[in-house]
Amino acid sequence: MATAITFPTVAIEISTDVRIHTVEAYEQVAEVEAPIELALGSMEDKVRAYFKDIPVMAEIARCESHFTHIDPITGKVNRGRVNREDVGVMQINEYYHSASAEKMGLDIFIFEDNMAYARHLYEQQGTSPWKASQSCWQGNNLLAIR
Repeated sequence: MATAITFPTVAIEISTDVRIHTVEAYEQVAEVEAPIELALGSMEDKVRAYFKDIPVMAEIARCESHFTHIDPITGKVNRGRVNREDVGVMQINEYYHSASAEKMGLDIFIFEDNMAYARHLYEQQGTSPWKASQSCWQGNNLLAIR
């Protein structure tokens, strides 16, 4: 049974300088088997919660991006060191996958969509899209490797 993912509007106030970041996305983003848990916590916590049913995917995120979606130096979406076409926390290859993701209503530059598309890839192809980093994640979690 699939679950529709929706994301509420969020307002954040920081320190004495008020900076408000508003995300408006009440429309359905994707159909996935496990909902993204938007609990406060680190990116690692969010990735591990989202992929709690596929633990190897959290290990892939650890190896591929060190659980980094936004580069802390540039403030832009994290790009691969070896291949600059690899994007975000799950290092989805923009060249090969952005059009497919867009057809699904996903934007791989958005954290939640990056994970949702990674789940889709896993459901279609197993771990093969992340074969380049297999030596890093394979030994850490042999459960759920397809």
